[in-house]
This record gives sequence, C-alpha cells and structure tokens, in this order.
Amino acid sequence: MSSTFRTTLTNRAAAACRTFRFLTLAGLAIVAPAQLALPAREIPLYPGVAPGSEAWNYPETTGGTADRPQAMNIVRPVLLYYPADKSKAVGTAMIVAPGGGYRTLMMSYEGVDVAKRLNQMGIEAFVLKYRTTFVDPAAGRGTAPSSTNPQTGQNVRELAGADGRQAVRLLRQRAAEFGVLPNRIGIIGYSAGGGVVMSAVLGPPDGRPDFAAPIYAAGLNSNPPPPGAPPLFLAVAADDRTVGFQGSIDTFGAWVKAGVPAELHVFQTGQHGFVKKGGGADHHLDRLEEWLKVNGWLSKPSN
Repeated sequence: MSSTFRTTLTNRAAAACRTFRFLTLAGLAIVAPAQLALPAREIPLYPGVAPGSEAWNYPETTGGTADRPQAMNIVRPVLLYYPADKSKAVGTAMIVAPGGGYRTLMMSYEGVDVAKRLNQMGIEAFVLKYRTTFVDPAAGRGTAPSSTNPQTGQNVRELAGADGRQAVRLLRQRAAEFGVLPNRIGIIGYSAGGGVVMSAVLGPPDGRPDFAAPIYAAGLNSNPPPPGAPPLFLAVAADDRTVGFQGSIDTFGAWVKAGVPAELHVFQTGQHGFVKKGGGADHHLDRLEEWLKVNGWLSKPSN
C-alpha cells in the first residue's frame, strides 16, 4: 500500500470520525432537555445579608437533572423576575414559591415553568428562591453534624416564611416599577413552597398577599383564617401520599366558614407534585387562570 493511499485512508477516517461526532452531538442537542429560561432580573429580598443568615458562609449549590434542576443551600434569597409581554400585561404580579421539602427548590416545573405560564395570562411573575436547610456537599444529601452546621438552633422554615412575607412587601412597595397595582400581589407555592405561601397568608398584613394559591401544600389545617385573610385557590390530588388531601379540604372549609372566598380542586389522580400525568391535575393552571379571571385579577386596569 502506497504512502499516498494510506494518507488518504487516514484522512477519510478522521473526517468520518469528525462527522460521527458532529452527528452524535447534534443528536444529543436535539434530545437534550431545554434549559431554564433566564430571568430579566434578579432582585435581592434584603439590602444586605438576610436577617438570620449572618453565619451562613457557604455557597449556593445545584442538583437534580437537566430537565428538573434544583437549587440548594440558598443563603441569599432573591426574586427572579419574568415579565409578561407588555401588550398582554394586566397589572397583576404573582410570586412563585417552588417546593422541595425546605431542602431544595424544584426550579423548573414548580418554578420557571409556572412563571412562564403566568406570563401567558399577562401576569408579571417572580420566582422566589427562599432560604433552605443546609445540605453538606461532603455528605451527599445529608446535613452536616450540629457542630459544623451553621444553621444549628435555627428554624429554617420560619426563615423561609419570612422570605415569603418580605417578597410580598418588596413587590407592593415597588409595584409601580413593575407596572402592577399594589393591591394585585398574589403568590402561588407548591408543597414546601405552599408552606411559604401560608406563612405569608397568616402573617402580618404588610406581608400578606392579596390572593394566594397553595398547591399540594404542606401544613394546611382547619385553623380559621385571620381577619383580612386573602382569597385562596387550593389544588391537590386524591392519591397524594406525601402531604395528603385532607389539609386542603380543612383549609377550604375554614375559609368558607369565615366567609372568605375560596376554591378547591381535589383531582382524582396526580400524586404529590402532580407527577402522575393523564388526569385533571395536568391542567391545574388552567383552573387557576379561570379563578383569577372570575375574581378580576386578569382584567386590565381601566386607566
């Protein structure tokens, strides 16, 4: 075999390998899950260190999968702003609190995906990254021993709830900046994020939303709503084995008994996280849109 022929074969083989790699990468690009849409802005909840987090000297981390990314070890709580198209904007804002057991935040299907769906309704959406329980990277998903855990002695759930209330305050104070009305600040939250929602709903009036949607929320019960409590939209699946459906029913009953508007959907199937597809839970945001519309929050201001 001549050296020229061998060189030609080598070049052709190299070219074939490059083509194969390109096609392989192209194929991966086609099937790879879409990345999270980037926010227009990131808005800190507090002007400096969040109160109570002064000793939290560790970095935020990420986890999950490409199609279901998670944020963990949140030290600096922020709002991620997803604006509605100005031609569709209705002057309403909603905070979106993802779930994750107060240990992680499910940033896609309980966060950014919800924000983008709210944008379609004309709502200015703000995904809330609230503070979470410290997860020691060296221990996988385990927490650090108390001797090395900077959160020892703290109630992180209370701090997460404080972040929810602060998010409402911040948006109400800066409503004009985002083109919304200060009496049209709502919040939706999933699982642990629903707990954050209820911390705001049951908290002081200055941090209380004008309407709220706890979805398969943690910690719901039959306690009566406080004076001035906002209307609620509740949704859960009958086959939810994590938080169950009874809390949603009890909260709905308490609101109705107190004369506060409320709507409840108990879908036959969906499980926790509405991860079991094929039932009405797949369309819970359509039901939310109907509820928002009937209550006037999707109507553009007259001025």
